[in-house]
Order: sequence, then C-alpha cells, then structure tokens
Amino acid sequence: MALEWVVLGYAAGAEAIMVLLLTMPGLGPLRKGLAAVILNLLKPFFSVVPFSVFLFMDIYYKYENRQLCEPPDTCTPTEQLHQQKSFMKSQRNALLIVAALVFYWLLYSVTHMIVTAEQLKARIENLKNKD
Repeated sequence: MALEWVVLGYAAGAEAIMVLLLTMPGLGPLRKGLAAVILNLLKPFFSVVPFSVFLFMDIYYKYENRQLCEPPDTCTPTEQLHQQKSFMKSQRNALLIVAALVFYWLLYSVTHMIVTAEQLKARIENLKNKD
C-alpha cells in the first residue's frame, strides 16, 4: 500500500511545481510554452482524482473496521501505540489526498486562465490589425 501513497505524493509534488512555474513572475516568454505542455498533461493527471477517491475509500474502510480499545484496560500499551500511529498515518494520508486534489484543481484553473488570456490577447491583436 505504501507505493500508492508515494505515487500520489509525487503527483501532488509535480502538480505543485507546475502551478508554481505557471504563476511565477518573470517567466512571460516561457509561460506560453509551459501552458501548452501543461495543457497536454492535464488529461493524464486527471487520473489523480479517481485514484484519490479509491485511497480515501481505503482510509474510510480501515477507520470503520479498526479495533477499539473502549475500556482502557483491554489494550496493552503497545496496542494503544499502534492504534495511535495508525490514526496519525490516516490523517497524514487524508491530508495528502486533499493536497493532490487541490493542486490539480489549481493547475487546471491557472492553465485555463492563461490559455484564455492568450486567446484574448490574440483577438485584441487581430482587431488592432484589422483597423
């Protein structure tokens, strides 16, 4: 199961770097090329969404089927520590899922905004040349 979390972490990291490159000031000439490349990468990166839903369902299943130590006397300190570690890992993984989905949404929105701005610039240039 660890490989799936590594893949999701790398995907979220790649999305964060792409958003950072698109929004970084001073990269005006490169932005058009970056937007074109990222626009082509958006479809493969969409697989992050169903993958995240699958991993979220895995966290939910583990949460629903965990062993409970209702009276504190029934569990040993080792079992309590294991339960606390499992809960912390689940929280970390849920945060990773949310980060991956938010970065994908940001990447999609920023790329769409840059493409729209480029199209509007081209229309303005065409209208100026027409007159």
